[in-house]
Amino acid sequence: MPIDGKLLEILCCPVSKSPLTMLLPEKLSKLNSAIESGGILFVDGKPVEQALEEALITEDQKVIYPIEDSIPILLEHKGIGTTQLNDF
Repeated sequence: MPIDGKLLEILCCPVSKSPLTMLLPEKLSKLNSAIESGGILFVDGKPVEQALEEALITEDQKVIYPIEDSIPILLEHKGIGTTQLNDF
């Protein structure tokens, strides 16, 4: 289930405080392919082991936060840096 638009308006990155937007489907697909190939890490260095159904991304396109069961996981250590992904 997609995030409510009103909620999305108030969400921000817990580190930079920049606004978040939904990760576009084509970028989500690219991220999930990279996760399946292995080597994608959360900010805390732990591997991302499961594909994401939905995600949010910072305005500067540098950090992705997963959404699990329609709940944004906005914890600093659960961010995924986009510098790990080629041509993202």
